Formats: sequence, C-alpha cells, structure tokens
Amino acid sequence: MSERAAPFYCPYCGDEHLEPYAEDGTWFCRDCVRAFKLKFLGVGAPQTQKETPQ
Repeated sequence: MSERAAPFYCPYCGDEHLEPYAEDGTWFCRDCVRAFKLKFLGVGAPQTQKETPQ
C-alpha cells in the first residue's frame, strides 16, 4: 500500500477540515458534512482526435 497526498481543501465548500473516511481515497469534510472520493486518472495531456480531411 502506498501513501498518497491528502487533499488540501474540500471540493464542495473549500474548507480545510478533512479527515480520512472508510475506504482508500475517501475523505470526510467536517464543515459541510460531505464525503467524497478521490481518483487518480493519469498523467499527461489528454489526446485529441485527429481531424479527417474532407
């Protein structure tokens, strides 16, 4: 199991009173009483579709 960086603020209310929740990547905000999960999607710029000549 690797340790990940914790979020600095709640994505809903912006406050910093967060604590780990039940699962990995899941956090609970004590201020707005919401739980949320973080998921890593990847590194790098997203690929764009090439335009086809007409």
